Amino acid sequence: MPRFQVVVTDYLAEAGPEKKILDEVADIRLLQTIDERDVARLGAEADVLLVYHDIKLTERSISALTKCRGIVRCGVGYDNVDLVAAGSRGMVVCNVPDYGTEEVADHSLMMLIAIARRLLIADQSVRSGQWDPTVVFGTPRLRGRTLGLIGCGRIGSAMALRGKALGMRVLVYDPCRPDGLDKALGVERTYSLEDLMRQAEFLSVHCPLTPETRHIVNARTLSLLPRGAYVVNTSRGPTIDGNALLAALESGQVAYAALDVVEREPLDDERIRKHPRILLSPHSAFYSVEGFQEMRDKGALEARRILTGEAVRNPVNLHCLANAKATLPKSA
Repeated sequence: MPRFQVVVTDYLAEAGPEKKILDEVADIRLLQTIDERDVARLGAEADVLLVYHDIKLTERSISALTKCRGIVRCGVGYDNVDLVAAGSRGMVVCNVPDYGTEEVADHSLMMLIAIARRLLIADQSVRSGQWDPTVVFGTPRLRGRTLGLIGCGRIGSAMALRGKALGMRVLVYDPCRPDGLDKALGVERTYSLEDLMRQAEFLSVHCPLTPETRHIVNARTLSLLPRGAYVVNTSRGPTIDGNALLAALESGQVAYAALDVVEREPLDDERIRKHPRILLSPHSAFYSVEGFQEMRDKGALEARRILTGEAVRNPVNLHCLANAKATLPKSA
């Protein structure tokens, strides 16, 4: 009996964890590419694709996957996969929405505290031979300050709880979440982005990248923040207009920013790279040893469900899926 073919498009250089889960039913092929032309050429026999964040799959490559039943985005965001192109061909697209909840929330909190407490400035000052506590003058007390969250899904909710632990007033904006979320978390809620921005002394972005959220933080919305606000982004780079953020930093409207993600990755904007009031990390908020293992395991398990006819757990393209080649949840 022929074995299924699972193709890993990008990022991974070995497939140990995936083999443990899939070895009974499928062979695994690693493409290690960021060029979707390689997917069309080398992955045409794939029954399932496992996709990370270094590659973008469009109609061009997806149309060549004539055998493919599903695409598993091994991560939370799935903006690098053309959902409509896949759905029109019966391919279910799934993600792994919960593997890095703790890690990203922890990273967001770390970045917020680091820029508020002037951590890197103090560290660099001491390493240069100085011993001058005045370099951190201007540091605000966090207790009682307003933390505004754009997006309150799994990670946003985890960040809300961390903000509360610091004694911050937490205000959330997420039009996609049901009524009562604020009561469950013990936070405040606004149904207007403008209302949130006007109050957010600290702003942390936790929404997915969609046409509605692209540049949701822009020149206009940044102008609504209290002057001297702090901005943190661990979601997707294009949720923030980089040029608008730089202008807000130069004018003093924003005091400091911390970015784990940027509009173009790898970062190629020297204005951001060298800005003294921007803290950077290389799209690494998702990572911990345990979290990375969980992401790989859950991605492989979803692929196995697609292949064996079990109902998938985390489909994200049901709105445009026709004649599904995989078993969907009963609630779908």
